[in-house]
Amino acid sequence: MIDTEQKLAAFLPKLHAATWVAVDTEADSLHAYPEKVCLIQISIVGEDKLVDPLAGFKLDALLDALNAHELIMHGADYDLRLLEKHHEFIPSAIFDTMLAARLLGERQFGLSALVEKFLGVKLDKGSQKADWAQRPLTERMEKYARADTHYLKPLADKLRAELKAKNRLAWHQESCAQLILDCTKPQIVDRDIWRIKGSSGLSRAALAVLRELWEWREEEAILANRPPYFVLRHETMVEIAEAATLNGHVEKLLPTRISPRRREGLTKAIKVGLSISADKQPEILRQKFHRPTEAEFRRYRELEKKRNAHAHELAIDPTLIASKATLGELSRDWGKHAPELMNWQRELLK
Repeated sequence: MIDTEQKLAAFLPKLHAATWVAVDTEADSLHAYPEKVCLIQISIVGEDKLVDPLAGFKLDALLDALNAHELIMHGADYDLRLLEKHHEFIPSAIFDTMLAARLLGERQFGLSALVEKFLGVKLDKGSQKADWAQRPLTERMEKYARADTHYLKPLADKLRAELKAKNRLAWHQESCAQLILDCTKPQIVDRDIWRIKGSSGLSRAALAVLRELWEWREEEAILANRPPYFVLRHETMVEIAEAATLNGHVEKLLPTRISPRRREGLTKAIKVGLSISADKQPEILRQKFHRPTEAEFRRYRELEKKRNAHAHELAIDPTLIASKATLGELSRDWGKHAPELMNWQRELLK
């Protein structure tokens, strides 16, 4: 485990000189709030290293070294978001083995399935939901973490060869570049983030209560360093908000083991929500629906037919070429939305 500046300094020359680099991360999203990067796994020729971001030393030199390489990753979207959010790291290039597998038409594209199919190795996934913030890591956790990057290079080699054989390597390179952009661009904060599943049927008064409950739960989750659903389930929040405005009978909806302090805070949140005047209560969101014209519907069917024919011929998931929503946008205004496609997608839909 690299957990000191001295150990990192000893590893950096090898990392700089590496002919290839595979990377993965582990976070504690199931056990803490907000989540954090708890482990960075790095494989190079002959070595599988674990880096401890929780050890308190600076990672700048490590991240600079990583940025000099194309990083082999699997299902990189979550890792990219984590590394950008917590360490402001954006890789210069990646080779995503999950994306490669999907572009080759693989239906089972999880790492375990691909490693078993292409390399004949069965991975142990027993530590998948472990608490990666714990120290020391167990022997099984370390073995699991190292395996996540150990097989990425030979897997990538096989997938790259197949992509070349099918003339899809350029598709993959463009898709990986787009993935980096999508996962590291500035996030637009949703002002209605508190509108959880089930809230669409609530009255404005109940929505006001729900918003206060959501803010109370966020504070409690951060205070307890636990994911919000451990404090109060989404469904329970919606039920409480509705009951508070209908009959006020919320006691039976509260968790059986709620502390007096939390009970007091929750009760206060309900009262604050109920006291909000009608003119300041949240608006009920009305979903905007565009009814396609006959011409748009015809263009949609033409695009869908073309997409499906190409997908069938290529033996890939049609949504890789374009989703239904994208087809709808293209049918309404091709000139506006076609530039948003990747080059290979646009060529297939012309």
